Amino acid sequence: MRDMRQQWFDDARFGMFVHFGIYGVAARHEWVQNYEKLTDADYRQYFDNFEPDRFDAAALARRAKATGMGYVVLTTKHHDGFCLFDSALTDFTSVAACGRDLVREYVDALRAEGLRVGFYYSLLDWHHADFTVDWNHPRRDDADAQALNEGRDMARYRAYLHGQVRELLTTYGTIDYLFFDFTYPEGQDGWSGKGPDDWDAEGLLALCRELQPEMLVNDRLGIPADFVTPEQYQPTAPLTRAGERQVWEACQTMNGSWGYHRDNTDQKSAAMLVEMLADSVSMDGNMLLNIGPDGRGAIAPPDEHTLAEIGEWMLLHSDAIVGAGHAALTPPREGVYTRRGDRLYLHLFRWPMGAVHLPGLAGRVRFVRLLNDGSWLRTSVIDPDQAASNMTPAGEAEGTLTVHLPIRRPDVLVPVIELRLTDEG
Repeated sequence: MRDMRQQWFDDARFGMFVHFGIYGVAARHEWVQNYEKLTDADYRQYFDNFEPDRFDAAALARRAKATGMGYVVLTTKHHDGFCLFDSALTDFTSVAACGRDLVREYVDALRAEGLRVGFYYSLLDWHHADFTVDWNHPRRDDADAQALNEGRDMARYRAYLHGQVRELLTTYGTIDYLFFDFTYPEGQDGWSGKGPDDWDAEGLLALCRELQPEMLVNDRLGIPADFVTPEQYQPTAPLTRAGERQVWEACQTMNGSWGYHRDNTDQKSAAMLVEMLADSVSMDGNMLLNIGPDGRGAIAPPDEHTLAEIGEWMLLHSDAIVGAGHAALTPPREGVYTRRGDRLYLHLFRWPMGAVHLPGLAGRVRFVRLLNDGSWLRTSVIDPDQAASNMTPAGEAEGTLTVHLPIRRPDVLVPVIELRLTDEG
């Protein structure tokens, strides 16, 4: 039985992830400090020259809403330790860099649009003097790397970590969702990782429950919480553990990078992303689609174009996504099903010639239409014993409903057929 706290999450199905920070000025991926093993001094130039004059939280919220998303998740602090909020515990913040509490602007903008508010917060902090060097740390290959941990104290870092989470959960009103990132207890290259004990994961989750009892928390503290987060891959079936259905959300990028990466041109098409969204919902999952605003805070033009295309599709097809979920029916080979009550939606990833054959639906459907324009579609049941000839197809299996289609595919990213069932079971 699912927790009622997450009803909004199950209904929304589609959210926006926003990775923004001083790595946007570097424009070489949000892990640039790690990948290029940059020192604090090397990285400081991006802090000193952080001028997000085009970060418009209201426009971002409107874009998310117009794209059909029900919630947004912003990186309040990434692995580099830079905070987009006003913290009493550090001056490595947007307030110090540019005089703006970008989290405050973001929260206010989302609430104005009626969107749910999500925070991302990294458990890592490469800037903090007590965060020990490990196999993810930019200083891991320094000649004196092991010596760098002398005097570092993870207990002090834990106090900082918990203190910042407390700030985030007591300063900005009701928060709906918290995405912690991430736990890596395995060792590598002679270094240890960091696991739940390093964060005091149990204590941190308890703090979240105390301060924001209705808030959903993801699984990346290294202990079970409210939902799981497959990243940059699509599951192939509804997720379960010990026979119990799991709440899950696929985290996906536009181009393989989370933060702004100027020279990355591996942009996914809007059609591919809509198929991924429908695929997620067909397996009772959500999709969190990321954008990485540029160094000035603007949504990059390729991302804006793709979001607009998806928004046009969602304008016509949101009924097949929002409030929908898994259908315990066998879809045809051409696509996937989602379901909302007595409405079954067939998302056609491939447009068949003339007809599509739906197993087990004969006698269970009272009306069929294309969702994009509401136009009626004829149905029939082909005799299973019908013999094939030059101009006559072979019969379909007992119980198969045939839906007859126009030859010309609707001019939408993914055509959807809505089938109104005779029952809700």
